[in-house]
Amino acid sequence: MTDKLKIGVLLSGSGTNLQAIIDAIANDGLPVEIVHVLSSRPDAYGIERARTAGIPVTVFDRTVYEDREAADGRIAAIMAEAGAEYLVMAGYMRKLTPVVLDAFPDHVLNLHPALLPSFKGAHAIQDAWDAGVKVTGVTVHLANEDYDKGPIVAQRAVPVLEGDDIDALEARIHETEHVIYPEVLRAIAEGRMTMDERRIIHIAE
Repeated sequence: MTDKLKIGVLLSGSGTNLQAIIDAIANDGLPVEIVHVLSSRPDAYGIERARTAGIPVTVFDRTVYEDREAADGRIAAIMAEAGAEYLVMAGYMRKLTPVVLDAFPDHVLNLHPALLPSFKGAHAIQDAWDAGVKVTGVTVHLANEDYDKGPIVAQRAVPVLEGDDIDALEARIHETEHVIYPEVLRAIAEGRMTMDERRIIHIAE
């Protein structure tokens, strides 16, 4: 029997990716335990999702981030105490400092709504739409100090269809996120993810 992978989730908004993980645990036997959720905003709906699922939650507000390294020190301590093996960024809108990254080396996952290295940054869906691409997608990568540049774990293409508006495209991207994140977590939990000497990540079937 696969041991459950213990994760901490960081979020700032509605928490739909958190919910997708919660649902995959409940419905699909995803061997993951969410040991703690931290929100950077007190009005994030993801807080309610966590509480409904019985997951411990810590809520920060903007004043906590006036000293970013101190805030990240608290995050690292909270997640370590909870027993988290990986941190999972699920719509977390704060850039992590080395304080967290060094506490969880190569164990911080981020989800980006484009096919990196294209369309980095906070407006990836809009930027891809404005560029007129025919295919965009979703990337799961390891977070590091270079924004949206960490080793790529998994990617999934999302076509831009004739008749799409940006809302339809965004909805399809989010649907893809909700599939790919649990898949990656399952691969990690089952020991199927490895990194070679070039820091290229491989996932065995």
